[in-house]
Amino acid sequence: MEFHKILVPVGGTTVDEDALDLAISLARKNKAKVLVIYVVEVGRGLPLDVSLAGETKKGNEVLNKAEELATEADYEVEVDLLQSRDVGPAIVDEAVEREMDLIVMGIPYKRRFGEFDLGRVVPYVLKNAPCRVMVLREPGGG
Repeated sequence: MEFHKILVPVGGTTVDEDALDLAISLARKNKAKVLVIYVVEVGRGLPLDVSLAGETKKGNEVLNKAEELATEADYEVEVDLLQSRDVGPAIVDEAVEREMDLIVMGIPYKRRFGEFDLGRVVPYVLKNAPCRVMVLREPGGG
């Protein structure tokens, strides 16, 4: 299986680094492009182009860390900071617009009401992405 364009959405979680490592290892074989994105979610009561300084700063810090990790791995990645009403559709739209072959998502092990919970972004991407999707869950459960 060959991948030429790999999308890695990051959110500042502990599993971002693992997802990026996996994407880079898959990308090396075919010298694939790796795009790392961070999506700033904008509430429905605000204009979509509103400046959310705190979230933008966090997103830039997360993307800077991703670039540093890629540099340490001796691989070049592109990064992009997006603003959207919902993270899931923003990821899928980016995959469509840039004709991605693969999305690699890292997710933390989260519980809600005592049960493992995927949240709302991963199911949306799994259902709607036009390409293959790999989900890398951090260890947990037991």
